[in-house]
Amino acid sequence: MTDRVPLPRFLSRAETPEGVVPALDAHISDVVAHELARRTRAASPRTRGAGWEQDVLGEPYEVRTLELTPDDEGPVVASLVRYRPPDAVRSARAVLYVHGWSDYFFQTETAEFWHRQGVAFYALDLRKYGRSLRPGQTPGYVTTLRTYDEDLAAALAEIRVDLGPHTAVMLHGHSTGGLTAVLWADRHPGQTSGLVLNSPWLELQGSSVVRTVSTPAITQLARFQAKAPLPNIDTGNYARTIRRSDGGEWEFDERWRPTPTFPVRAGWLRAIIAGHAEVARGLRITQPVLLMASSKTVISPRWSEDMRSADSVLDVEAIVRRAVQLGPTVTVARIAGAVHDLALSALPVRSMYYAQIQRWASAYGWSDS
Repeated sequence: MTDRVPLPRFLSRAETPEGVVPALDAHISDVVAHELARRTRAASPRTRGAGWEQDVLGEPYEVRTLELTPDDEGPVVASLVRYRPPDAVRSARAVLYVHGWSDYFFQTETAEFWHRQGVAFYALDLRKYGRSLRPGQTPGYVTTLRTYDEDLAAALAEIRVDLGPHTAVMLHGHSTGGLTAVLWADRHPGQTSGLVLNSPWLELQGSSVVRTVSTPAITQLARFQAKAPLPNIDTGNYARTIRRSDGGEWEFDERWRPTPTFPVRAGWLRAIIAGHAEVARGLRITQPVLLMASSKTVISPRWSEDMRSADSVLDVEAIVRRAVQLGPTVTVARIAGAVHDLALSALPVRSMYYAQIQRWASAYGWSDS
């Protein structure tokens, strides 16, 4: 039996085909049957499907390891996390979250938010990050962002095995994950239903001038010493804004999200700069895009309490300027008081963040599904 979702949540009058009464009767029968099946499952011990295991976040998070093509450092995997609480139903719509640099998925409120919208939630720890990082690997290292095409393809295929081949999937990317998502969407038109971008890294801090000036030196270094670490400028200020022990609200695994960050290497930075150059030339993302960022930037090597209500990692003005170059339908929302990862801001601020997503998704989300 195919699980169905209640009609009022997703099917508007305008979307209703002719013959609505017979279709509605059949749908109601499906809903009743589904509810009986759900209650039966809830009354018995839950089992995981083949390949899914309990995640480090604990129930109801599960993880599946995705085998990828080995590289010069050996076997490579990605890790797909799903949120599967007891009341979950099989939805025709899903979100795939992609994390940022020196990061991994631990933003459980984001999963719970999408679940409340009736959307299945998945998160991807890309190769050599978080759950996917293996001994002997260079953390986060790739020489082109196109490498992640394999990670995303494997994740999307698994989601559609899980939910059905016609599942409509939206990408939700943060920071470098946002850059990866927009470049992927540009190369793969029509494969997702939209993009939600949380402080996407669309340009180097400062301006395109900084990128243009630095590109020749980075390219030359990457050619001969691709894995050479560059000076680490992370002073730990951003971690201080979010870590519970420093006055923030969050706890995370510092093996996977260290302070300072993983070393930035020349080959990886060249890949990022190339991605920024693609965005600057203009993309053609056909699906609707929601780009969200803080209302201000405070970047400094010295600590300031102002950093608790600003982006202390990226230049938000540079991000917003690039928004119009993503595609024809882009919505920009500036969130006052937000830190770099909007989902890790103070509670009143992140409530505004989720409200913006909900409002946008009701108007544009899954418009092609």
